[in-house]
Formats: sequence, structure tokens, C-alpha cells
Amino acid sequence: MLLCGHLDTVHPLESSFRSFALSSDGKTGTGPGCVDMKGGLVIAVGALEALEACGERLSWGFMFNSDEETGSYHSDQAMRAEASGKNGKYDVGLVFEPAMTDGGLVIQRPGSGQFMIEVRGKSGHVGRDFKNCISAVTTLGECIMKVAKMADPDEGAIVNIGPIRGGTATNIVPDEAFAWGNVRYESPEVANELVRQLDALATPGDGLPRVRILRSFHRPAKPSLGPTMALANLAAQAAASLGQKLPFGKTGGVCDGNNMQAAGLPTIDTLGVRGGGLHTTSEWIEITSLVERCQLLAVLMMRVHDGAMMLR
Repeated sequence: MLLCGHLDTVHPLESSFRSFALSSDGKTGTGPGCVDMKGGLVIAVGALEALEACGERLSWGFMFNSDEETGSYHSDQAMRAEASGKNGKYDVGLVFEPAMTDGGLVIQRPGSGQFMIEVRGKSGHVGRDFKNCISAVTTLGECIMKVAKMADPDEGAIVNIGPIRGGTATNIVPDEAFAWGNVRYESPEVANELVRQLDALATPGDGLPRVRILRSFHRPAKPSLGPTMALANLAAQAAASLGQKLPFGKTGGVCDGNNMQAAGLPTIDTLGVRGGGLHTTSEWIEITSLVERCQLLAVLMMRVHDGAMMLR
């Protein structure tokens, strides 16, 4: 079994949200990354310690990742190499992203990518030289409207423009402008179509206005394949034996489970704790879920080890 969890959070060091605080009733706690995914790491280590104490010697490896929140760009190569089915080292992947709101298990995720639109124009004085100027902001606006039409959520394509930048003063025609965006796609085919449409925005040659597209579609989609569903069902059976419920669902979020499964390893990736407020200064964890999810993981690992399923 390949266990995987990330150490990083989205909260900046200069933020005042830097420590863990337990509620007065002891039922919840708040803190940066407490649910995404410090709590998941705690239950994973706790399950391994419990299995060791019981004399259960299982075969496992554990990858601690420190750049998941920024896309796992540095760790992706090592992660895929470890998870690759070619080496035959692992049979399943277990990732400790937080559980869904209802405590459920995510069985399907889209892929994700980033892109940037860079526009170059010709600057000048608005009043004296407007006819000879080329506004990069105007061209960027035209590109943004085209990008907006690429989104088709019903067909598994989500496209969003986030930050935009351009211009320095209202009486200067801007000669550069930038926009950054994010895409989500449910299949390689949808991803390829988005790539085609984005690349079509670029202008050839060195003429003005000049549009350049930079993109990185770095998280492949994670469909609910047969071997992964077999692992998910085994997890649900383990939960039932403990008197727990483990419903299945899907989300628009992405994680390292996408990359691990794309490397050929059947992976489930929401075995972590319950909580909410992810990526906010109100991030909280349900304390009782630490024990429950630790128990679930330990039982699941024993059943995988004992050969309760055949994934390969």
C-alpha cells in the first residue's frame, strides 16, 4: 500500500491564523490545515502505530508531499515513479484528503490545469497619439470573452478567469495586459479540446497586438475505474463493520490521488478526517473523526493486506 499525504497548507506565514485552538466543548478545533490535511496525516500515523502495536506487519510506503496546494509540480515526478504500476511495488494508493461533508468518500474527480494569457500592444498618450496605439487591455478583454464561451459544465468543461492585470493610468494606452485562469475537465478528450481552444487565442508572428498562451494541464482526471471502485467498496465494507457510514460522491476538487491513479495505481483519496472551512481562516476539524477515521484506515489496511481483493 502506498500512503500519501501533503504537509503544506494555503495559509501564508504572515497570517495571524497560525495556531490550533480547541473549542470550549472539545468537539471541534480550528487551525491552519487542521482538516486539509494535518488531521489526515495524524490518523494515518496513528493507524500505522496501532497496527504495529497489534503485531500486524503490513507492506506499505508513505510519501509526505510539501507542494500539493501549489500543484505538486516538484513532487509529481517522484510520486508517479513510486505509484507506477511498472515497478509492481504497490497494489493500491491511499490518500488522506479530508472526507466529504457527510463523511463520504470521493470516487470521481476532474482534472485541473492553469493558464495565462499574455498580451502585448503599443503604448502612447490617449489624447495625442491614440490612433497609433494598440491597447493590450482591449485585446485581453476580447480574449476573456472567448474564454468564457469555452466553459460547458454539462459536458465536463469548466473554465474560469481569476486575476487580471493591465495598464497604469487612464490617460495611457496600456501596452501589456495579463489574465490567469483555471480549467477543470472530466476526461482527456475534454482537456484536449480546451487546449485546442486556448492555443487558438495565440497570434502568430511578432505583430501587434500579440497574444501568447502559457498553460499547464498538470492534474489528469480521476474517473471511477473498476479497480478503484473495488477499493472504495472494500473501504465501505470496513466502515460498515465498524458501524460507520461511508457514502460515495464526487467533487470538483483535485489532489495527488489524480496523479497516482494516472500512474496506474488504483487510489482512493478522501480517507482523512471530517471538518470544514477548507482554505479559509475558519478551517475546523471534528475531533471525534480522528478516532473513527483512524479505526477505518487500520481495518481497511488489514483487509487489503489479507488479500480481500484483487486489483491487479
